[in-house]
Amino acid sequence: MDAQFTYDVIVVGAGHAGCEAACAAAKMGMRTCLITLDMNKIAQMSCNPAVGGIAKGQIVREIDALGGQMGEVTDATAIQFRMLNRSKGPAMWSPRAQCDRAQYICEWRRRLEHTPGLTLWQDEVTDLLTRDGKVVGLRTVWGATFSARCVVITAGTFLRGLMHIGSHRVEGGRCAEPAARHLTAAIERLGIPAERMKTGTPVRIDARSVHFEDMVRQDGEHDYHRFSFVTAQRERSALPCWTCYTNPEVHATLRAALDRSPLYNGQIQSIGPRYCPSIETKIVTFAEREAHMLYLEPEGRDTCEMYLNGFSSSLPMEVQLAALRQIPCFRDVRIYRPGYAIEYDFFQPTALRHSLETKAVEGLFLAGQVNGTTGYEEAAGQGLMAGINAALKCRGEAPFVLHRDEAYIGVLIDDLVTKGVDEPYRMFTSRAEYRILLRQDNADRRLTPHAIRLGLASEERIAAYSSKKQRIDALMTFAHNTSMKPQEINDYLREIGSAEISGSTRIDELTARPTVSLDVLARKCGFTETDAEVIEAAEIEIKYHGYIARERALAEKMVRLEAIPLRGHIDYAAVQSLSTEARQKLAAIDPDTLAEASRIPGVSPSDIAVLMVLLGR
Repeated sequence: MDAQFTYDVIVVGAGHAGCEAACAAAKMGMRTCLITLDMNKIAQMSCNPAVGGIAKGQIVREIDALGGQMGEVTDATAIQFRMLNRSKGPAMWSPRAQCDRAQYICEWRRRLEHTPGLTLWQDEVTDLLTRDGKVVGLRTVWGATFSARCVVITAGTFLRGLMHIGSHRVEGGRCAEPAARHLTAAIERLGIPAERMKTGTPVRIDARSVHFEDMVRQDGEHDYHRFSFVTAQRERSALPCWTCYTNPEVHATLRAALDRSPLYNGQIQSIGPRYCPSIETKIVTFAEREAHMLYLEPEGRDTCEMYLNGFSSSLPMEVQLAALRQIPCFRDVRIYRPGYAIEYDFFQPTALRHSLETKAVEGLFLAGQVNGTTGYEEAAGQGLMAGINAALKCRGEAPFVLHRDEAYIGVLIDDLVTKGVDEPYRMFTSRAEYRILLRQDNADRRLTPHAIRLGLASEERIAAYSSKKQRIDALMTFAHNTSMKPQEINDYLREIGSAEISGSTRIDELTARPTVSLDVLARKCGFTETDAEVIEAAEIEIKYHGYIARERALAEKMVRLEAIPLRGHIDYAAVQSLSTEARQKLAAIDPDTLAEASRIPGVSPSDIAVLMVLLGR
C-alpha cells in the first residue's frame, strides 16, 4: 500500500515561486507541504545570482511589504547593492543586489525548515488527483499519495526541460539536474494545454584566469537602502563587479558558427526572450555595432566562479571559448561550464483567474515560469499571491487580488491573465500606467496593511511600519505648518542656485523645488529626523505631490470600471454588435470586470461601449 499524507496546501517546486507560496500558506495557518526534486537546490538561482533591477526591484520590495521572504533573504546574503536609475525620477529608482548563490540557498532552506506548519518532501510528482472538477491531491514517482484541498504548481523550467549546447541535447531542468517528465501530461489531462518556451544562460568563468587589469571595476553602494523594510542594516563589505566589451574579432568568430547555434539555427522552435537575447542574436540584430558590454559578476564570497552577464549562448563550447579568448581580459580564460539553452513547457496564463487559480480545475494554482514569465522576482511575486489565495481558498474566503494601481505584482498578474504571452514575460516600469504611485520607497505603505489583515506581518514588521508611517506623517505635517523667513533661508537658496524668497514661505512649498533638501530646511527649524528613509519618503511625497495626485485621480476613474462585474452576465457569442475578435477574446478569457475586458488585446473602446449599454439594460 502506498504511503498516504494529508495537507491543506501542497506546493510543487521549490524555486523562488514555490518557496514564497509555501511560506505564505503556512504562515496563514495551512498545513503545507513543499515538494521538490532536490532539497539541496532550494531557491537555486539558475542564472545570475542577482535580485532586483529595473521594475524587478520594486516587485521585491512589494513581496517584502506583503510579508514575503525574498527581500530579507537577499539582504542577508547580498555581496553588492546598487540603486539603479538614480539619474531619473524616484518612480524609476530600482534596487538591485548581487547575492552569494550558496548562502542564498542555505538561508532560504533555514527559513523554510523553521516555518511552523511547513513540511519539505523530496520527490517527483507524476499525477494530479481530481474529483468533480476539483483538485484533491497528487501522486509521486516514489508511490506516495498526497491529499490536499489546494495544489500550487511552481515547476519553473523543469517541465520536460531539454538543454542544448551546439548539437548536444540533454534532458534536464538545469545543468546536472533532471527534468520533471510526468507533470505536464497530468496537467494537460485536466484540459490545460502546454506550449514550449526557450531561454539561455551564460558561461561561468574561473576568476583566477581573468586579467582584471583590463576591465573596469564597478563597486556597490553603502548607503541606507536595502530590500526588506525590517532589515536593520545591510552587510557593508561588498565585492566588485567588472565590465568589458566584445569586439569585431569576437563577432566574426560567433558569426562563423551561427549555423551551429540551437538558439539561432532553428533547432529549437520554442518561444524565446526578446529582452534578454543570446549573444548570437545580438550580433545579428545589431549588426552595425562593433561592441557589446559584458558584466562579470561574482557568484559568492568563497568561490572563484563568476557569471558573465550579456554572453548567453547555446553555441558549441569550443566556439564559446574561442570567442571569449579574443577579449583581452579573457585571453587566458578557463571556465567551469559553458553557456547553454533550455526549452521547457509552460501554460498560457489566460487559463487562470486573477487569483492564479486555473479556470479548468478548482483549487489548482499555477505560478512562476510555468505561466510564461522569466525572472526570479516575477516568479516570487506570483508564488506569494498563489500561496495566499490557496490559503484563502481553504478558508472559504474571497481571493486576494492586487489592482494595477496598487502594485507591480498587480500589473504583472493582470497582464498575464488578460493578454497571455507570446514571449517570456519580463516586468518593466513602462508596463505600469501608475509608476509614480508604485515606487519602491512606498511599497510598505501601499501593501503592509494587506499583510497585517492576511496574518502575514510579524509583530516586528507591524511595529516598524507603524513607526515609519507616523514619522513620515509628522515630518510632512511639520513641513506644511511651518514657514521660513527670507533671512533664515536665502543664504542656503543662493548657495544651491535657487531663487531667493521675499516673504515667509512654507517648508513644503520650498521643498517642492528640485534642488532644495527637506532635511536641511527641517533642521534649520529645529525638527530633527535621523532616519534617512523617512526623510526620503517625505521629500518624495512633497516634491511630486502634484504628479501623485493627478495619477491617483486617473487610477480612481479606472477603479469605477473595476466595480462593474461582467463574469456570468453576458453571452458574448450572441452579441452581434461586438466585433468578431472581441466576441472570441471575451468568451475565451471571460473577464471578471469591465476594466479587465478593456485591457484585453482586440477589445476596442467601441466594444466596451456596447458592453456598457448591455449592462445598463
